[in-house]
Amino acid sequence: MLILAARRFGAMIAIMAVISFILFVIFESDKLGVAGKVLGPYSSLEQRELWLEQNGYNEPFLTRYLAWVGRALTGDFGQSIRFKAPVADLLWPRLGNTGILALCVFALMIPLSLTLGVLAGMREGSWLDRTISFGSILTTSIPEFASATFLVAIFVFKLGWLPGTSSMTGGFNPVELVLPVLVLVLYDFGYVARMTRASMAEVMTSQYIRTAVLKGLPHRQVILRHALRNALIAPFTVIVLQLNWLLSGVIVVEVFFAYKGFGKLLYDAATFGDIFLLQACTMVAVFVAVFSQFISDVGYTLLNPRIRFN
Repeated sequence: MLILAARRFGAMIAIMAVISFILFVIFESDKLGVAGKVLGPYSSLEQRELWLEQNGYNEPFLTRYLAWVGRALTGDFGQSIRFKAPVADLLWPRLGNTGILALCVFALMIPLSLTLGVLAGMREGSWLDRTISFGSILTTSIPEFASATFLVAIFVFKLGWLPGTSSMTGGFNPVELVLPVLVLVLYDFGYVARMTRASMAEVMTSQYIRTAVLKGLPHRQVILRHALRNALIAPFTVIVLQLNWLLSGVIVVEVFFAYKGFGKLLYDAATFGDIFLLQACTMVAVFVAVFSQFISDVGYTLLNPRIRFN
């Protein structure tokens, strides 16, 4: 187990190194372009060249890359062009806000999707299975901006029960999280439920489940001790990979509700062309994607020790 984890961790570090180099080439190979974004479009060539000299951009490319990696590892991502503040001072609070949003989504989505998926898989072909499958497909097929508009029309304009934005201008307000969380849960739970349903249905038709039933074991024991553990392997992978989606894929929801999270920060950085902020956001998103895959692979062996990765 430890050897597997060490191998996967080493692979994760290697992937991060390769991706960081590619991103550095994309963002900073055009030195004059970087200076132009920092100083503005009306800056002169002399001003840009002076800025490049003062900030070490005339050093060899590899030297600049290693220096950039070193600063990034210490949390120094430079100065935001738009917000005129250190990138780290903007990044970590926004990550915390998205973490709160993700925690609320997972707290609702995981029990709901696993329960419905298991129930549908246990009764494959029944009216319950068809109802759950239809609801899962329906909610997953509706994009976030459409469901957000629909929910706002009902709960904000029609009923007046909830606020239409989640900007938290008056401090943290749990009520303002209701609509963003509901939109994300509606969109995501159906996908996980369908994966759980397919996995559970396959396990229920396996030979060892039939053997356990023929031995006269109680149905509850067959489900909890034999079927459920193996049926959760595929959904576990899907759930872990949702970490990356919730971090960088919630841009639509955070922008729609003016929620000051990581997705909104990434959107602002891309829209304004804030190169240093965009670099930091991209690296954080890549790290979460690679790390979630690492957790998924190691988690495989915990659910089923017979699974090994070379």
